[in-house]
Amino acid sequence: MKVPAELVGARVTRTAFDYQVRISFTDHDPDGRVRLDGELVIETPFTVTDAAGTQAILFPGAGTALAPLLGLFTKAVTEAEVTGLGTLSLGFDDGTRLCIEPDPDYESWSLTGSGLGSVLVGPGGETDWQH
Repeated sequence: MKVPAELVGARVTRTAFDYQVRISFTDHDPDGRVRLDGELVIETPFTVTDAAGTQAILFPGAGTALAPLLGLFTKAVTEAEVTGLGTLSLGFDDGTRLCIEPDPDYESWSLTGSGLGSVLVGPGGETDWQH
């Protein structure tokens, strides 16, 4: 699978919560055309660390406890990397970091949309990441 480096430069344009967490990303080319329109779906616990280093462990379906994600609205991705069997780490221009590790029993995260390759990290993670 391909590491989603295309996310770098894209901004968070929407967050949505139910029993999953959904984060939409959009970026435009200099001529105004949409370069990337993608959605990250998180289905297992994940961490958000703010610029001051305060870390929160968040759980999809946790209602108002997901409030730390609201601060990502309009923030740009400055770093996107995948390590190990599918740990996704996204850095943002305000110093926030989001990290999702593979779950041994469930799909942990997926990324779909235009302008990037689709990714699905299933139970136990994935191998053969292409950088």
